[in-house]
Amino acid sequence: MARSTPVKKALRSLTWLVILMAILAGLNTAASILAGSSKDDTDKWYQGASWVPELALDLQGGTQLTLAAQDTEGDSVTSEQLQQAVNIIRQRIDATGVSESEINTQGANNIVVSIPGRPDKATIDRIEAAAKLTFRPVLYTEAATNTAVGDDGKATASATPYSPPASLAATPSAKPSNASDLNWITPKLQDLYTNYNCAAPDDVTAAPDDEPLVTCDQDGAAKYILGPVEVSGADISNATSGLATDSQGTSTGQWAVNLTFDGDGTKDFRTVTNRLVSLTEPQNQFAIVLDGSVITAPTTNSAITNGKAQITGSFTADSSKTLADQLKYGALPINFQVQSNENISATLGTAQLIGGLVAGLIGLILVIIYSVIQYRALAFVTVLSLGIAAVLTYLVIAIMSWRVDYRLSLAGVAGLIVAIGITADSFIVYFERIRDELRDGRALESAVESGWKRALRTILASDAVNFLAAVTLYVLAVADVKGFAFTLLLTTLIDIVVVTLFTHPMMQLIARTRFFGDGHRISGLDPAALGAVYRGRAQFRAPVVDGKRQRSAGEAQRRQTIAERKAQQASGDNGSTPDGKDD
Repeated sequence: MARSTPVKKALRSLTWLVILMAILAGLNTAASILAGSSKDDTDKWYQGASWVPELALDLQGGTQLTLAAQDTEGDSVTSEQLQQAVNIIRQRIDATGVSESEINTQGANNIVVSIPGRPDKATIDRIEAAAKLTFRPVLYTEAATNTAVGDDGKATASATPYSPPASLAATPSAKPSNASDLNWITPKLQDLYTNYNCAAPDDVTAAPDDEPLVTCDQDGAAKYILGPVEVSGADISNATSGLATDSQGTSTGQWAVNLTFDGDGTKDFRTVTNRLVSLTEPQNQFAIVLDGSVITAPTTNSAITNGKAQITGSFTADSSKTLADQLKYGALPINFQVQSNENISATLGTAQLIGGLVAGLIGLILVIIYSVIQYRALAFVTVLSLGIAAVLTYLVIAIMSWRVDYRLSLAGVAGLIVAIGITADSFIVYFERIRDELRDGRALESAVESGWKRALRTILASDAVNFLAAVTLYVLAVADVKGFAFTLLLTTLIDIVVVTLFTHPMMQLIARTRFFGDGHRISGLDPAALGAVYRGRAQFRAPVVDGKRQRSAGEAQRRQTIAERKAQQASGDNGSTPDGKDD
């Protein structure tokens, strides 16, 4: 009964491997069928699903956007601002996946963004949006009415921005005590509010953070007078998107953006909400303003003391994620406008991809040849293991291509080629441990179990080093190096899965076969060919007298414990070699 335990474990491991591969293949198949049959798959989980992995910019080409900095206040754009914008844009793009986009500065005012494939509008909005978020108390609000209407019945912006008469007072009659004080509403501000056109808001310039603001909500349905900024979006430490929940924890079905403030933001938000909760409507509302427009202006029902807030509004899954990414990675230091949008060809192309795949195939063939020479029939386990690793890698990459916008670049292909060596190294470590156990005189089944325990520690240590190197490269590097690091990280994890769920179970099963268990001379596990002479406590098999076997006999005696040496002496066997000479 005990002898069948390794077999049961092996079958259980192989079953889990089959289930894992079936899940991955089934998921990709179902998604591909749904994506192919759906006319409009926007916002669907299977959007863009395919069995063919997406290629990166260097192999497929894509779209190049040139963003021109907008000089709104007459100040020149600094190189520091451009570089900061490059970093923020890169983080926003990478938030959707490992697409290996290229973002660089051009001249003194432009940023060039190269993206694989054809980006959708949400991606372009994510790139160019300033995403300046502020929190202002509401002083006054009412339903919006259009004041400038063209011949077509639509609101139009004025040729020049509206400016209240100079005769109107612009200074509060009494110094406001806080941002909610109605003394902020001066005659000039009131006139601006009365003439503000929500359908054409571009004809009014936004106010500085320390002054009140006249604006509308994003739909143009409500008009507001807001107090000075009391909490800045810069105080947000994290932002995520998801379905909103009520006080009972039940989903409302409405998409929302969840904010977490840092220490200063938590303190400021607590102070403001403590004040607003005691005021009457609309002064108990706290407007969340994004790029000058009100997203939402919720009523303050209680003080928020834990630094966590939620933005709700007319969000979809994509728009809430876009806003969360913008807020999470910060507002751009300057405004940008898309100056050009053009298609670009692949920088390397199909020939280089084929060359990389051929290089990988050559490396694979060399690994197989080495395995056959070194391990003979045992090499078939190496070949099958590499095949399983290749299938798992392809399935994961195919799914990640449409699920997290992963793109395979030539550097990524290089990472896959390196993975062949990493995977083969695990097999070599394991097989050599088994052969060491056979040299010590163990039977194959026992050698497989003992060798696995010793080999697993070495394999995990080696993969841990590769994993840490990949993570370090991924965090610190950009563009192509990041793609290489990602594939290295992925294949390192797959190596552990393959060696534990396939390679070791296969060795457990073949150890019970006559061909391998009896140590056939071409099995790669022949004890005689390995020089094994030690057969248990003080038991030796007389070796064939040649140089190699003589050395093996001597090695076996050196491996004896003190107790075994005494047992050997007590039995009258002095361990001499067949020619009568002491070894």
